[in-house]
Amino acid sequence: MKLVTCHTPRGPRAAALLENGAVDLNRADPDVPACIKQLLAAGPEMIRRAAGAAARAAPSPRESMTLLPPIPSPEKIICVGLNYADHAREGGFEPPPEPVIFSKLPSAVLADGHPIVLPPISQEVDYEAELVAVIGRGGRNIPRSDALEHVAAYCCGNDVSARDWQLGKPGGQWLLGKTFDTFAPFGPYLVTADEVPNPHALGIRCRLNGQTMQDSNTSELIFPVDELIAYVSAVCTLAPGDLLYTGTPPGVGFAREPAVFLQPGDVVEVEIDGLGVLSNPVA
Repeated sequence: MKLVTCHTPRGPRAAALLENGAVDLNRADPDVPACIKQLLAAGPEMIRRAAGAAARAAPSPRESMTLLPPIPSPEKIICVGLNYADHAREGGFEPPPEPVIFSKLPSAVLADGHPIVLPPISQEVDYEAELVAVIGRGGRNIPRSDALEHVAAYCCGNDVSARDWQLGKPGGQWLLGKTFDTFAPFGPYLVTADEVPNPHALGIRCRLNGQTMQDSNTSELIFPVDELIAYVSAVCTLAPGDLLYTGTPPGVGFAREPAVFLQPGDVVEVEIDGLGVLSNPVA
């Protein structure tokens, strides 16, 4: 099932995206939570109930619905750096022996179709296509053997990065360079985990103005999703709706000769097999 969050007069509402429209799931079945975090936290049985409600309901036209980021206010956005060996080397780093973790602030989230806004205090804004895992059932000290059971959905993500802040400031500013407003696009929708049998066998691509800049496969991840969840949850409690950006493959702009940075009028697309195309203009 494809899940989105819609803006309504009653607040954000979880909806199923269908070929011919979208269904407000709580309206279709009052036992299905209206909040997408609560829906994901309720687990696979509730996801199946929501899918059944969506199949029975008459969808509303997509044009009548204003889409928000699929998770409008995630508690945490956890990101992984240098998680493809070729990407690490193109930036002058050796592949790390354990995950490199940083974060973005919730104010950075952005929906599909909305503009990435270039900040006037950065001249080197870059793209990064990423697989995003969305936590359903939270927890602390999650064993790797159980970790994928805590993932409710997957989607495309773009870890937009101000390289002059991330790498050029004294001591580096990974957090600030990664978390300008609009620097965490994800979507275009969430695909529930039951429709993604193997998250580690998905083609992943980034296109800038129609030109392919990144083209790889999640099989190349150094640290897979289950290992990342176990690693991070040893430090902090994961919560429903938390986003895990799993790292980007080679082909990013700052490592090219000459370097390529985002400009007003550009369009960035992230495509992952089975997860759709996340498209954002640049303003």
